[in-house]
Amino acid sequence: MAVCLICQETVSVFKEYNLRRHYETRHRDKYASLQGQMRADKVSKLKSGLSAQQNTFVRQTQLNQSSIRASFQVAKLIATCGWPFSDGEFVKKCMNAVAEEVCPDKKDVLNAVSLSASTITRRTEEMGYNVYAQLKEKVKELDFFALALDESNDVQDTAQLLILLRGVSSNFEVSEELAALKSLKGTTTWEDIFGKVCQTIEELDLDWSKLASITTDGAPSMVGASRGLIGCMNKEMEERGLMPPLQVHCLIHQQALCCKVLKWESIMKVVVSCINFIRANGLKHRQFQAFLSELESSHEDVLYHTEVRWLSRGRVLRRFYELLPEINVFLLTKGKTVPELINTKWKWELAFLTDVTELLNGLNVQLQGKGKLICDMYSHIKAFEVKLTLLVGQVQKQDFTHLPVTQSLSAEKPVVPFPAEKSVEALEMLKAEFDVRFRELHVHAKEIRLFQNPFAADIDEALPSYQFELAELQNCDVLKDAFKPNSLIEFYTALPNETYPNIRRNAMKMSTLFGSTYICEQTFSRMKLMKNPIRSRLTDEHLHQSLRLAVTGMEPDIGLLTSQKQAHSSH
Repeated sequence: MAVCLICQETVSVFKEYNLRRHYETRHRDKYASLQGQMRADKVSKLKSGLSAQQNTFVRQTQLNQSSIRASFQVAKLIATCGWPFSDGEFVKKCMNAVAEEVCPDKKDVLNAVSLSASTITRRTEEMGYNVYAQLKEKVKELDFFALALDESNDVQDTAQLLILLRGVSSNFEVSEELAALKSLKGTTTWEDIFGKVCQTIEELDLDWSKLASITTDGAPSMVGASRGLIGCMNKEMEERGLMPPLQVHCLIHQQALCCKVLKWESIMKVVVSCINFIRANGLKHRQFQAFLSELESSHEDVLYHTEVRWLSRGRVLRRFYELLPEINVFLLTKGKTVPELINTKWKWELAFLTDVTELLNGLNVQLQGKGKLICDMYSHIKAFEVKLTLLVGQVQKQDFTHLPVTQSLSAEKPVVPFPAEKSVEALEMLKAEFDVRFRELHVHAKEIRLFQNPFAADIDEALPSYQFELAELQNCDVLKDAFKPNSLIEFYTALPNETYPNIRRNAMKMSTLFGSTYICEQTFSRMKLMKNPIRSRLTDEHLHQSLRLAVTGMEPDIGLLTSQKQAHSSH
């Protein structure tokens, strides 16, 4: 197709006859008199004019495309931070204010970026759908996957079922993604949860035979053998002729349940009562803070105890113990006498409970984190059980080497002896609770140990499918030298599949296991920041897409989304 330099009309068929006819019928009378250099100059001028006009159009198109990309980028930031979609208009005001002071000539360019509430909403939806489409493609490459499930209510009391997916591909690329956030409008029974899980598996076109494990918080609707999600999943797998997936009860949740055997109400009741007395009244609270400031105390305040927070009790007890003299003096000035605060036996028990609770907090922190491998978490559990056995023997001998708060009180040589019998009983109860709670985990110890260190696995005790491969592996000096416990995934990535197919397959399954629902709790925290009392009208769909953008490890394809748009300048 040719363009006329004079009138800029297009000639559809690019042939000499058509071009000549166009010139002779339209322009010959006006331009026939131009000859030689004058004609060449005129042609050059017309070419330059057409080129400038086309470049202006190209520049405007590029500017509009850049405006759309910028709009997507701002929408992504707003969605992932949990801000209202209407904040896009505030962002634009900020951009204009900066442009006016720094680069006034660019103000029109920034004004072209559309950041209205409706635009940010559409952009968030489109990026969420794009990431979901990428996820659907990515799961096709998975050799195994595991699910982590948890349910919580949002600010509008809508039950939200969170389904997280961790998968591994043939080259040992491990990824965690939000599979779905499903709203449960009515009941939240096991039938409802099972239905949503099946729906998610079907929507993502996941292969049931690749399901390695399911991790839940241990609620009855989740773990019931006959009337629970796990029972339904096992039945579904059986009907499909498949082995049931490994069931994992969140290790952090179980550890928190173990802590409940250390009730010691005589301690916690007094501590909570004293803290509430100080903090319940605004004036008393300010006076207490000022009192600590006058004494130049290392702490500025006492902490509230929150039962649902995993680490709350340990931190509250430690702070209370360290401020015990100041708290007692302050309460006396307010006419409140608490005999326990000066009772030596009670102080012994407070010190001991503080130490043990801090040890439990330490274990809890070790179990937390994204992407934790089940073998590492299992090692922490086993190590803590050994520590408990060690503590029982040491406390019986009143050796407080590993109980710093109790040891500091012992150094004061109090008249009343340490309550060893009660303390030992508490440790033995805690140890027994650990044995019961983690019994199911110990059942899978061989598979976990095989994954953690195949060179230390006992060939005689291993399953027949692993024995010859272990014999080969444990006598391969090259692989033995390459093995590093801190980089298991890298080791198994390099392990030849032809020689060690079963060991590699076991490692794939183990690498997908969620040892806890920590990632679910973390995602629910993000959800509650997004859908808060100020944004209570946020729809389930918009909440889902915003949350997906916030937690995904994938990037929305903004280039593709921009190319599908017809650019319009903002009003």
